[in-house]
Amino acid sequence: MYLADKWSDYRVLDTGDGMKLESWAGKILSRPDPQVIWPKQRPELWEAAHAVYHRSAKGGGEWEKRQPLPDSWTLRYSDLSFIVRPTGFKHTGLFPEQAVNWDWMRGLVKAGSRQISVLNLFGYTGGATCALAKQGALVTHVDAAKGMVTWAGENRRSCSIDETQVRWIIDDAVKFVQREIRRGRRYDALLMDPPSYGRGPSGEIWKLEDELYPLVELCTQVLSDAPLFMLINSYTTGLQPAVLSNMLRLTVSKRFGGHVEADEVGLPIESGGVLPCGASGRWTR
Repeated sequence: MYLADKWSDYRVLDTGDGMKLESWAGKILSRPDPQVIWPKQRPELWEAAHAVYHRSAKGGGEWEKRQPLPDSWTLRYSDLSFIVRPTGFKHTGLFPEQAVNWDWMRGLVKAGSRQISVLNLFGYTGGATCALAKQGALVTHVDAAKGMVTWAGENRRSCSIDETQVRWIIDDAVKFVQREIRRGRRYDALLMDPPSYGRGPSGEIWKLEDELYPLVELCTQVLSDAPLFMLINSYTTGLQPAVLSNMLRLTVSKRFGGHVEADEVGLPIESGGVLPCGASGRWTR
């Protein structure tokens, strides 16, 4: 398992009964998690929650604030600083488990002898973008949601990253890659965090199981002649690590050779065990 166990500002305190109890720089949040099908191990800890997220039968949900809680605050990881902001869809703007992939990618960029250009598809609020740009990479950040790109810009400033390090694109991921291929633009590395289901800025429908393999195959055409890495993340329980491994083997490895690995991604739980958080597939040259 790829275990994100280097955090100090973020902790999973306990899990149980379909919920997880997390400390975000001292702000304690209780949020639903469908993977948690076991009982709580430390029930007494849950009384300290600053806010609890309740799902609505009509979709979405809302936060119940039980203690004073700011609208946003900062969370540090290594030399990075992110804006945390609880949203109406239970998210906070950051997936802490991805820190294990940030470290992996940063290690590859640091070990290289040249400046690396990276394409980040479905870039969300820019956790990976900031991690890579802080390491010296030039990053093109693509997301269809203007609000997420704006938030990612806030994170860039919070991380004290020069604005010339990142190019911001609000666009459908597939259409953008197709245009980059036609323009002859190439990247040394690529990562993607595709959603299970979504819509592009012009109403394009994205369904993971139908669209992911063609996109990965398409992305091989936007890589440079000597690419450094590709990363695919999946938060969908239906896509196991072997699925991601097979896709990378049949597409990127078929064209460039290299090494493929894939595994679950997880976070340590302080009360015991590991919280599963999806899977990642990694290709390196």
